[in-house]
Amino acid sequence: MQQQNTQQQSMMQQPPNVITSKDQLYLTDMLSWNLLAMKKAHFFAGQCQNQEIKQQLEKVGQMHNQHYQKILNHLQSQTTQQSSIGSQLQ
Repeated sequence: MQQQNTQQQSMMQQPPNVITSKDQLYLTDMLSWNLLAMKKAHFFAGQCQNQEIKQQLEKVGQMHNQHYQKILNHLQSQTTQQSSIGSQLQ
């Protein structure tokens, strides 16, 4: 019981404002995975003869493209915020 209380107290209320090198590597992997999935879906949609399957593959490719863009936009906004905070401190 006491261990459970300690775990609840030590939980972060919000994530830290820094991205560690491990976080950055994971985010880079996520970008790579989504880009590769998008390219594969586009390739296989081009090879497909069945229109229904082709449309579904194109939707899958669009979904991965949206995920890629969301991650990239989030990273760019974080970089902009961090650089503005850094310039304010100087």
